[in-house]
Amino acid sequence: MREIAVFSGSAHPELAAEMCAHLGVPLSPVKVDRFANDCLEVQLQANCRERDVFLVQPLVAPVQENLVELLLMCDAARGASASRITVVMPHYAYARSDKKDAPRISIGGRLVADLLVTSGASRVLALTLHSPQVHGFFSVPVDHLHALQELAQYFRRYDLSNTTVVSPDLGNAKEAAAFARLLGTKVAAGAKQRFADDRVSISSVIGDIADRDVIVLDDEIAKGSTVLELLERLRELGPRSIRVACTHGLFSAGALGRLSDQPDVLEIVCTNTVPIPIEHRTDKLRVLSIAPALAEAVRRIHNGESVSALFDAH
Repeated sequence: MREIAVFSGSAHPELAAEMCAHLGVPLSPVKVDRFANDCLEVQLQANCRERDVFLVQPLVAPVQENLVELLLMCDAARGASASRITVVMPHYAYARSDKKDAPRISIGGRLVADLLVTSGASRVLALTLHSPQVHGFFSVPVDHLHALQELAQYFRRYDLSNTTVVSPDLGNAKEAAAFARLLGTKVAAGAKQRFADDRVSISSVIGDIADRDVIVLDDEIAKGSTVLELLERLRELGPRSIRVACTHGLFSAGALGRLSDQPDVLEIVCTNTVPIPIEHRTDKLRVLSIAPALAEAVRRIHNGESVSALFDAH
């Protein structure tokens, strides 16, 4: 791993440091300055010439700040003659902007993908993109991983003989079905309509719920409105227990507190693709590390080995 250089932006340096510990390489320093006119300047403080450079930066709040920082990191690595620049983006916030569902609306997922490539990215390593088509927004190779193996390993500690995995909507049903196969359980899905960013309606849940242990699985939880609506429908069907799981625990606007306050929710399980401050965590939260999986993917990319062979649980 001598010809590798790993840098982290400001978004989640803890994750990058943990990845480097698994890789056995140092986390190279990055200097970020802000000029008097509010513009950012980024300097990569380690040699990049003819090296395989990996830039770790999830797009999390403040998303626009972290995005511009990432673009400047790509540009700096390209200007420093890096042989290849791989953006390690555990969470791609703009993936939710993936279609034209209203007049004169921007498709941010495609635009930001173009910006990353224009700034110098020659490869992207992403985790659980919001929808499959976002993969195709990038004109460079994308290694699209998921956290189903890590989540499944955690839930296997329980007796799963009477368990149903529930997707809040049909859009995430394929992932829920793959997760249910890993656990050897039944699967169910909600019929969801979204009226606004924080206003959804789930009219029914299709599947076997009564007197069963339920694991609600979603790709991300932001305001938590979808999960809270789903819990209302599930309660009408009489589950025996409820646990909530997701890959990206954004938990904005007090969502984690609201979910933790639900007396019948036993646990909320997520991964560390997104930093969750200690002061915001609750007793019901379990955070699983995705760093070993990302580190192994980085190692395989660097060595020219198959990544899909390691991560494809479908």
